[in-house]
Amino acid sequence: MSTHTLTLPHRVVQTDHLGFFRYTDIGHGKVVLTNDAGEWSILPEATFRAFLAGQMGTDHPDYAPMAAKGFFRDALDLDDMAAKIRRKRFYAAQGPHLHVMITTLRCNQSCRYCHASREDMTKSDVDMSPEVVRHAVDMAFCSTSPYICFEYTGGEPTANMEAIQLAVAYANHKKKTSPKTVDHSVVTNMSFMNEEVAEWLMDHEVLVCTSLDGPKDLHDWNRGWQKREYNFPRGVPMAGSSAYDQVLRWMAYFNRRYIERGKDPDLWHIDALMTTTRRSLPRAREIVDLYVELGLRSLKIRPLNPYGFATKTWRQIGYTMEEYLAFYEEVLDYIIELNLQGVEIQEGTAAIFLQKMMTPFDPNYVDIRSPIGSGTGQVAYNFDGRIFPSDEGRMLAGMGSDFVQIGTLGETSYAEMIGHPTVRSLVMSSYLDALPACHSCFGAPYCGVRPINNFMESGDLFAQRPNTPKCAEHMGIMRLLFDRLAQDVEGKVEAIFRRWTIQRPRDDA
Repeated sequence: MSTHTLTLPHRVVQTDHLGFFRYTDIGHGKVVLTNDAGEWSILPEATFRAFLAGQMGTDHPDYAPMAAKGFFRDALDLDDMAAKIRRKRFYAAQGPHLHVMITTLRCNQSCRYCHASREDMTKSDVDMSPEVVRHAVDMAFCSTSPYICFEYTGGEPTANMEAIQLAVAYANHKKKTSPKTVDHSVVTNMSFMNEEVAEWLMDHEVLVCTSLDGPKDLHDWNRGWQKREYNFPRGVPMAGSSAYDQVLRWMAYFNRRYIERGKDPDLWHIDALMTTTRRSLPRAREIVDLYVELGLRSLKIRPLNPYGFATKTWRQIGYTMEEYLAFYEEVLDYIIELNLQGVEIQEGTAAIFLQKMMTPFDPNYVDIRSPIGSGTGQVAYNFDGRIFPSDEGRMLAGMGSDFVQIGTLGETSYAEMIGHPTVRSLVMSSYLDALPACHSCFGAPYCGVRPINNFMESGDLFAQRPNTPKCAEHMGIMRLLFDRLAQDVEGKVEAIFRRWTIQRPRDDA
C-alpha cells in the first residue's frame, strides 16, 4: 500500500493587525490579496509572510499603499471602506436596466451553436405582436433603474422590423414624460439587412451589434445559411456571397455612414461578438488579425453556452474549459503584444474584469456580478408575452424547462415580476458572500455565477461552483490578468489595461 504526503505552507499569523482580505497564490512566487471594496495588492511570498506575521512596519515600502486600500486594521477607515463598497454595489438599489425583447424566433441562418432554438423563416406565429411590444415597453418603464436599454434579439430581430420600430417610437414617446435615460440596441446577423433598415437604425440611434467568428471559412462553417428566396425577402444576396461577406459588407456600410453623418467613429461603430467553437481553437492569431484589419477596437471572446442546438452538436463543436482557457490566453497575450506595438484593440471580457479591478466603479455587466442580473438587472420578454429573468431563461424554456418563467405581459405587475420566487431563488443562488467556496475566493469582489447555466449543467441552481465551467472560466481569466500585472515590471501592461477601462459616453459624440 502506497502512502502520500501532503505538504502545506506553514505561515505564522498574527490577526490583530489585519484588515479583512482574501488571497491566492498566482505563481512565480507572488500572492494577490483582495478585499470587499475590490482593492488588491500583489506581494512576493516573503512580503506576504511578513504581512501575516505582523512584521511589516510603517517604514516598509508596501505599507502605505496597502494601508490606503484597507489591508491593515489600525489604518482602516470603515466609513471610507463602506463608501467604496456602496459605490461598487450601486446596482443592488436599482431595478432591471436591460430589457431584452425577442421580436421573433424566425431566422435565416442555421448556426451550429444556436442558443435561441430559432424557427424557419416560413413560420407565421413566432413574431412579437404590437400589443406585446407596448406591454413590454410599459413594463420596462416601471423599473426603478434611472437607465434602461432595450435590446432587440431573436431569431433574427430585423425579420420583424415593425416590432422594433414600434418599440422605439413608443419608448421615445414615454421618455418625454420620464426622467430615464433610454438606449436601444439590436443584435443582428446582418444577412437580412438593407439600406432602408440601416438608415432607419442610424436615424434613431439604435446601436448595432453583430457576430463575427473569424476568417471567412470559419465564420461560414459556424454560421451557415441557405439561399432560399423566402430567407431574404429584401433581396437574395449576390451569387457566391456568404454570411461572412454579408457581415463585412454591412459593417463597412454602417461605419462609413456614421462618419458621413458626423459621428465620432470611436463611439459610433459596429461592435462584433465572437463565439468560440472547436475549429476556433488553433486560429487565435488569425481571428485577432481579422478584427485589427477591419479596424475593430474590441474583440470579446465567448465560450459556448449549454443551450439550444449547441447541446445537440457538442461533439462536433465543443471542447473542455481547459482547452478554451488555453485559447483565451493565446488571444489575450497576442492582443497585449499588439498593444505594445501601438495597435489599439482590447479583449472585451478582460475589460469587464479590469473595470472591476482597476476603477472605483462596477460596469454592471449583468452576467458577471453578485447577485447575478437575472431578474434584478435584466428581464427578457418573449415574442408571446412570457417574461423570463434573462435571455438564457427564455432559451431554457425553449428546451422544455419553463419553470423559470416569472410572469406574462398584460397579466403580471412589475412588483410581482421582480418579486417572483424564481427571481429570489436566482438571487440567493448567485450571492457570492453567502456561497461556500465563493465567499472566501480571491475573485469574489469581481466575479459572478450564473445559476441557470448551473441548472443546465447539473440540474442544480447552486451546483458545486468550483466544478462548473463558468467558475473555471472566470477564475482562469482573473488569474491571467493578475499574473500579467505581477510580471509587468515596467508598468507597460498596466497602462494598457487601464486604457481598456476608459469608457466615454456616446453623449460626447
